[in-house]
Amino acid sequence: MSKRILILTGDAAEVLEVYYPYFRVLEEGYEAVIASPTKKVLHTVVHDFIEGWETYTEKPGHLLPSDIAFADVDPSQFDGLIIPGGRAPEYIRSNEHVPRIIRHFLEAEKPVGAICHAAQVFSALKDNRYFEGRTMTAYTACRLDIEQLGAKYAADTLHVDGNLVSGHAWPDLPGFMREFLILLSN
Repeated sequence: MSKRILILTGDAAEVLEVYYPYFRVLEEGYEAVIASPTKKVLHTVVHDFIEGWETYTEKPGHLLPSDIAFADVDPSQFDGLIIPGGRAPEYIRSNEHVPRIIRHFLEAEKPVGAICHAAQVFSALKDNRYFEGRTMTAYTACRLDIEQLGAKYAADTLHVDGNLVSGHAWPDLPGFMREFLILLSN
């Protein structure tokens, strides 16, 4: 039976951080399922880093159909979870079903990949015990989010701590997906 990977996202996800994992999962022969607050066609965005700017720029990206609404997700039916960054994490974390979904993957110690702003989604959990004493990385603007979870912020652009793979941003996707897929194969 093929492994199933849940990709938890929404409108304004960074296009590379959702499409790259999606296609890598398919390339491995696994099933990739896009979940969003409601089943719909999502609007992704393109973030870029421009010399002289203190933050990133944003432009519209590709359309992405989601497969399932958060309310209909049974996390026990999945072997791993990927959370792309972009601006989607800042609003999907307030969805009532997100804590239930994330909690399952953390408690079952299934592989969880969180890249860029994805760490913001973890604030949906009221219990920080999942992160205390752990080390994670994220886009530099999310350092405070990681520290508020009780985790140590790693300045490295890629970090693996147990079942949790974290990365800074889309340039780190090759290593991020390599490490996620290694965890998935164990």
